[in-house]
Amino acid sequence: METRSTPYRIALLFNANKSYDREVIAGVGQYLNSTRVEWDLFLEEDFRSRISGISDWNGDGIIADFDDPQVTATLSQSRLPVVAVGGSHRHASGYPDRLPYIATDNAKLVQLAYRHLIDQGLPRFAYYGLPPSPDKHWAAEREHAFAELSRADGMELRCYQGLPTSAGDWDHAVEQLMGWLRELPKPIGIVCVTDARARQLVQACLLARITVPEQVAVVGIDNDPLAQLLTRVPLTSVIQGTEEMGRTAAHLLHQMLHGVDHSGTRVIVPPAGINVQASSRHLPVRSPLVMRARHYIRHYGCLGIKTEQVADYVGVSRTALEEHFRRELKQTVHQALLQHKLETARELLTSSPLPLSEIAVRCGFTSLQYMYAVFRREYDLTPKQFQASHRISDVDGATL
Repeated sequence: METRSTPYRIALLFNANKSYDREVIAGVGQYLNSTRVEWDLFLEEDFRSRISGISDWNGDGIIADFDDPQVTATLSQSRLPVVAVGGSHRHASGYPDRLPYIATDNAKLVQLAYRHLIDQGLPRFAYYGLPPSPDKHWAAEREHAFAELSRADGMELRCYQGLPTSAGDWDHAVEQLMGWLRELPKPIGIVCVTDARARQLVQACLLARITVPEQVAVVGIDNDPLAQLLTRVPLTSVIQGTEEMGRTAAHLLHQMLHGVDHSGTRVIVPPAGINVQASSRHLPVRSPLVMRARHYIRHYGCLGIKTEQVADYVGVSRTALEEHFRRELKQTVHQALLQHKLETARELLTSSPLPLSEIAVRCGFTSLQYMYAVFRREYDLTPKQFQASHRISDVDGATL
């Protein structure tokens, strides 16, 4: 293999303002850090993908997002080595003829979400997608995958594309979405084409007073941290194999720069897993009073509310609500409140750099000492011991 005195100049044409693109780029970076490859990487300063002038760019190779039709048209006949990255196609004609193509497996993304909802015991399913668009063929592929799964299981097909997201049409779009949600039979599991769509769906459920996940269980795709942060009900999401896509693309381009022919190579990357959160943890509940109470607890349980406030929200006496909770959940309202606080505390202890005193406040415990006492009683561990043991497990798992 030839030696070279200067690094190869490689352009990464992605919109790195999107979580998906950032993770692909991160995979490229991981490949470079794990090898002796030295590349001089070019990205736009504002992390957007711009192709003007790329034909005259004096570089050595390109890794690009081929979900963008303009990128596809510009680079399909490039004089430079190009590795295409994008969504999978059910028809071979959707792929570029001569370029290597690294794809996220759209069918398996949807299948993982669908099977997860089946595992939650849900009897019926629906899909919330996107309107047709030339730069979103992947959305059509995912909707088709859901339709195939529904037909194979003999299920009624329920797909809704909704309106594009824009400030001017937002109110109208939400009203239409709420109307669709109200007409759906309940309980139901809904697969959403992206986390952004899943977040909109959860918001519409809250506005329509439809409980998540008791009446509508929701799964998104992307595992986008921003969508998680902006969703009041923690969002279950399928994790795409985006970093693996980036690593694979960098590996192929590295070989191409040294004369290896990867013309027409296709690598379809399966999802990396699913991040299960509250939005899909469907626990069948017959009592609408318990549904409404759990909905209220999920949103306000860490704000110091008491059993009486939950009963007031539901509109029944405390005694009546307690009877429904014992019959349905085999626990009291107070226990349900405490369980919610503990679940929130465990999540913060394992994922947040906040001090323990701040975590106690955020979870609705009256003091750090009280949180310690509850942890010792429920888990035979202090919060600090729980945090340390989880981090040790993470480190051990990372070395396997």
